[in-house]
Amino acid sequence: MTLVCTVLPTYNERDNIAALIEGVLTNAVTPHMVLVVDDNSPDGTADVVRTVASRYNTADAQRVALYVRTGQKGLTSAIQCGIDFAIESFGADIVTWMDCDLSMPPADVARLVRAIVEGGADVAVGSRWVAGGDDVAHGFMARTLSLVINRFAVALLGDDVHDYTSGFIAARAEVLRTLRLRGDYGEYCIDLLARAGRRGFRLVEAPYICVPRTAGESKTGVNLWDYLVKGRKYVGTVWRLRKEK
Repeated sequence: MTLVCTVLPTYNERDNIAALIEGVLTNAVTPHMVLVVDDNSPDGTADVVRTVASRYNTADAQRVALYVRTGQKGLTSAIQCGIDFAIESFGADIVTWMDCDLSMPPADVARLVRAIVEGGADVAVGSRWVAGGDDVAHGFMARTLSLVINRFAVALLGDDVHDYTSGFIAARAEVLRTLRLRGDYGEYCIDLLARAGRRGFRLVEAPYICVPRTAGESKTGVNLWDYLVKGRKYVGTVWRLRKEK
C-alpha cells in the first residue's frame, strides 16, 4: 500500500495544529501519517502535537510524529528536513506539505494524493489560480501581487502550473530524491515546480480555496514592504530559472 506522509512545518501554531492533524488524517484516502517539524515554538505547539500523537499512535502504527528543531529556523529548511525524514526514516512513497494556519483546507490533501495515486501525476499542486480555485484569505494588494508574479512565472517558465507560489504540494518520493528544495521562503516552490517540469515529471493542478486564518499570527506579508521584499525574491527566482533554461 502507498504510504503518504504530510509534513507540517510549524512555528507558534498551537491553536491550529490539532485541527490540522486531525483533518488530514480523517480525510486520508491511503495509509497516511503526519510529521510535524516544529522550530521550537515558544507557544507550546510541540506539546499539543504530543497530546494528539498519544491519541493516534499505537504499538503497531505511528500516525503522528514530531521533530523539534533547535538552533534552526526557516520554512524551506523545515520542509526539506521533513521530506528527508518522511522518505528515509518512514519510507513514505508520497510526501505532501502545506501551511499550518488552516488556510489550506486539510480535506483537500486527499485531492492532491488522488491526482498522484489515481491520476498518474508525479507532482500535484494545490492551485488558487485555476478554475474552481480562489484566494479569499488575503486582501486586494496581496491577491494582485500574487497574480502578477504567477502570470510572470507562467509567461517565462511555462503553463504547466498556474500557481507557482502555491506551497500546497504532493510529490512522489522519486521526485523529491532527485530535487532538493532551494530558497529561503516561498520562492522554493517556484524553483521546485520549474525544475520538476524540466526533468520530465508530470505536474497536475488541483483547485483549492485559500481561506482566512482563524487563529495565530500570519507569517506572510504584514505590510506593503514585506510583500515587495518577498515578491522581489520570487521575481528573481523566475528570472534565474529562465536564464538557466
